[in-house]
Amino acid sequence: MHTVDVPASTPYRVHLGTRLLEASGQIIREAAGGEKVVIVTDSNVGPLYAGIVEQSLVAAGYEAFTFTFPAGEEHKRAETLLAALEFMAERELDRRDVVVALGGGVTGDMGGLAAALYMRGIALAQMPTSLLAMVDSSVGGKTAIDLAAGKNLAGAFWQPRVVIADVGCLGTLTPEQFADGCGEIVKHAMICDPELFCALELTPPTYDYLVSGGMARIEEIVARNIEIKRDVVAADEREGGARKLLNFGHSIGHAVEACAAYRLGHGTCVAIGMCMITRAAVRAGACAPEVLARLEALLGACGLETACSFSAEELYACALHDKKRRGGAIDLVIPHAVGACSIETVALEDFAALIAQGEKNGGNAC
Repeated sequence: MHTVDVPASTPYRVHLGTRLLEASGQIIREAAGGEKVVIVTDSNVGPLYAGIVEQSLVAAGYEAFTFTFPAGEEHKRAETLLAALEFMAERELDRRDVVVALGGGVTGDMGGLAAALYMRGIALAQMPTSLLAMVDSSVGGKTAIDLAAGKNLAGAFWQPRVVIADVGCLGTLTPEQFADGCGEIVKHAMICDPELFCALELTPPTYDYLVSGGMARIEEIVARNIEIKRDVVAADEREGGARKLLNFGHSIGHAVEACAAYRLGHGTCVAIGMCMITRAAVRAGACAPEVLARLEALLGACGLETACSFSAEELYACALHDKKRRGGAIDLVIPHAVGACSIETVALEDFAALIAQGEKNGGNAC
């Protein structure tokens, strides 16, 4: 088992290994205390794992309840959040008690924001079950729901008391879901770890690799990604500066998500966004062509798309709702080399041109 300590405003430990679902009750007891727990999960993950976690919580002395909402980004909305809060109030949780977010990124956001809001904040345990959530959204304290105007526009920074990532859960993902998580893994390597990038090129993380005996190596990759996220968050917890590096590929990626009506996974859209901004950087002379070639090759080896069918005009219209926009400008992460990116404030008209330059065919549809 790996452990990673995160020195946030509320310090916490990430536990990473196998058979941690069965041990989760005692881990949460030691990290958060309390008497009652509400497990927030979705209709895909709940039937697989909620019973195991609830049994472990009861064995650790908790009174445990499970709130299940319909799976999917389209349910990461205010009505689901309010239903979760009402469920917690009906079970008479108080400020000593705990919310467990059990599932992928949508569940982590939903459970995290519910914990942040209930009685002005109660303890939170993140239990990510997807690769994407393990390497990214479960660490760092960001919680949010979507509004009609855009993704993650209503939320709060709320650090967990503990993160429990059971990599055994990855075996129940589909190959497409596993690949989706690789988008954030490649992103972390691109922004600050060229050695990790080279290692991924030598042995691309794929679902087939996982199920054919690569679990230990995948656990090491996940641990390294958590360390990267930990270091960035520790330096800039509330995203005033360096943490913006974690948004590499996201401004265009979120626009791809919106254009696709959230039918594409987040990591897939980030992969497309990374390639588009890197193409634009190559055409602007800010990045060598071989960087783009390596990025596209690695993402392809992981099973991810590197282009999309939406026009630059469609993507720009959706990107205008990005929360990183500030008036007539937006903060973008520009790649210069593998492991080296910079944060630049770009006027919106220049951002529109960058999206066009990032198209696969240099001005036609991606």
